Amino acid sequence: MRIFIDTANLDEIREAADMGILDGVTTNPSLVAKEGHKDFRAMLEKICEIVDGDVSAEVISVTCNEIVKEAKELSKIHDNIVVKVPLIKEGLKAVKILSSEGIKTNVTLCFSPSQAILAAKAGAYLVSPFVGRLDDISAGGMELIAQIVNIYSNYDFQTQVLVASIRNPLHFVDAAQIGADVCTIPFSVINQLVKHPLTDIGLDKFMEDWKKNFGG
Repeated sequence: MRIFIDTANLDEIREAADMGILDGVTTNPSLVAKEGHKDFRAMLEKICEIVDGDVSAEVISVTCNEIVKEAKELSKIHDNIVVKVPLIKEGLKAVKILSSEGIKTNVTLCFSPSQAILAAKAGAYLVSPFVGRLDDISAGGMELIAQIVNIYSNYDFQTQVLVASIRNPLHFVDAAQIGADVCTIPFSVINQLVKHPLTDIGLDKFMEDWKKNFGG
């Protein structure tokens, strides 16, 4: 399973990359606004310098022609750019065109198996189901991931399942057990994945014993 970081914060991206676990980055307009970036293109160029992997950049258009136009401009920034397209009718039309021209797409804001099937049929490279937002309304986000993974396996769809809106380490582990292709994770959750109280206790004990015996 590939691990992406879900952020537009360059420092967070660098730190995750330095850990040796980062395969890509996802951004969205909300994350970009949160960080106060004024030059979207420059931000994406910097991210692509840090991470040698898929970097999802989202369009802000909602009509097919405008999505295609915007996507083509984004794809020129770097070979690693994957264009995020909303899962709407106009978005699916655009994905069909873009995929036929070799431009990778990440179809985002997926909340049902039927939507995921349509994204795959249209030629999406990635589909992004949002598990946390479904959990928020008691809908069972990880159940959706299991359904999509199973359906894609049934029909040998090549679209990869990217688990988005991850809120905690359990989401991450469940996605891995189900067989999702990618998880995109906030930096705060990446830090949670590393931590375990027994690791800390064990390390403290090792250091204490070393000092007692060797005075280091």
